[in-house]
Amino acid sequence: MLRKICLLLPFLLIEPALVASAEAKDGSSNTTDGVKLHYLEAGSGPPIFFEPGWSMPAWIWDAQIKYFAEHFHIVALDPRSQGDSDKPTEGNSCERRAQDIKELIVHLKLDHVVLVGWSLGVPELLTYAEQFGGSRIRAYVLVDGFAWDKQDPQFITSMVGMYKQVQTNRREFTEKFVRSMYKKPQPEEYIQRVVAASLKMPSDSAVAASVSSISRADWRPALAKVDRPVLVMCQAKLKGMAADPIVSAIPAARAELFEDAGHALFVDDAERFNALLGEFILHLPEH
Repeated sequence: MLRKICLLLPFLLIEPALVASAEAKDGSSNTTDGVKLHYLEAGSGPPIFFEPGWSMPAWIWDAQIKYFAEHFHIVALDPRSQGDSDKPTEGNSCERRAQDIKELIVHLKLDHVVLVGWSLGVPELLTYAEQFGGSRIRAYVLVDGFAWDKQDPQFITSMVGMYKQVQTNRREFTEKFVRSMYKKPQPEEYIQRVVAASLKMPSDSAVAASVSSISRADWRPALAKVDRPVLVMCQAKLKGMAADPIVSAIPAARAELFEDAGHALFVDDAERFNALLGEFILHLPEH
């Protein structure tokens, strides 16, 4: 433990602004059902795997890739139908996308990996735990996603309304959706880059991937399969949906709330997010 602290102490104390920019490299791997997945890879050391949210690209984690690649092996995935990965009409479900993660972990020979999932990535990681267990996993970090024990009819109704907007005016919807992800001002060039990336996901695939997560009535069976340490980070206003059900099912789970950040809290408050994630990893058991 002392050796680990000595190794990571400089990393934990360094000012985020002073972290050298790590050059992420493009990688690709084919799934067992013939889909070519694109991912970003940087650094070396203990592995951290980043799964982005609905319709978002791997590079949305740019602040984390640059920060953590100083001491970790970072992999950030473009899930199927997103970013620069293939756009199949099939397999846009939590179950298949969780299998994609599993296959990439095996392909890259990652072991004791910290899985970080945001938004739609939360049910995908829970599905991963349910399907494959934690033999290769060191910990789960669940970022601003939902894992209820019973569906909220009002929420489901609002999601169905969102799907209609996706199908009728995708660009207008996406502009509003992307801007709503942030509480703090972001450069317009950055916003438009995120919009363009989101629009790469075909509308039908986008709807299918989201329906797969919200159509599940009860996530408790999946939560019961989580046998590794868990960190939840979410907006304070979403505590009841994004943190409480997880902590109720996994009492040892740690929850950190963000009062002044939007859905993309790892962008709005990258400094705090990175510090919390780094500290969480520092105190994980060796095995």
